[in-house]
Amino acid sequence: MASRTQIVCLHEGTRRSSIDPIFINGLLKALRPSWIRQWDGSNVVRLVPCGGRTDVIHAMPRELKTRLAAGADTTLMVWADLDHDMADGEALKAEFWIAAQAQGITREEFEQVVFVFAKDRLENWIEYLVSGKTDESKEGLRLRHGRQAADAAKRLADACRGGGGLDDAPPSLAWSCRNWRTLVNRMRQP
Repeated sequence: MASRTQIVCLHEGTRRSSIDPIFINGLLKALRPSWIRQWDGSNVVRLVPCGGRTDVIHAMPRELKTRLAAGADTTLMVWADLDHDMADGEALKAEFWIAAQAQGITREEFEQVVFVFAKDRLENWIEYLVSGKTDESKEGLRLRHGRQAADAAKRLADACRGGGGLDDAPPSLAWSCRNWRTLVNRMRQP
């Protein structure tokens, strides 16, 4: 197994105004990857709110360079929304690649980043995880309580650990899960 790591997550939103940190932290805490370095506190990850998607795109190369320069074993995750202007995860990932190249990031370094992109907004995934269905062509309704996000994150973690249960997942969730599985496989290697 690869050495223990810390996870840093760049995400959309601002401090205390988004359900993203609740969902992200809840998911990773419930997944309990064996390679996460343990540290004091309740957070499993370091969450970095960046504002809008463009801000996340601009922050990613800088954060990746910081992680690489520190020489520490750190996994960088990028959480963003696939709005109407992006067809799929690959299209948005290409935007991140353009920003990374402009900052001197190599393809090998870039491929270490785990991208998680919800179509339109994370609430669509939560709707799917709670009700079993969602329409990714429409914006999911904003959540009023973080508890819904935490419960949905736990359901997703249970499905991931069980190795199934996501056969009918929305396309953006299936795409993002494949990226997570790539990280899991990479971390199993010595």
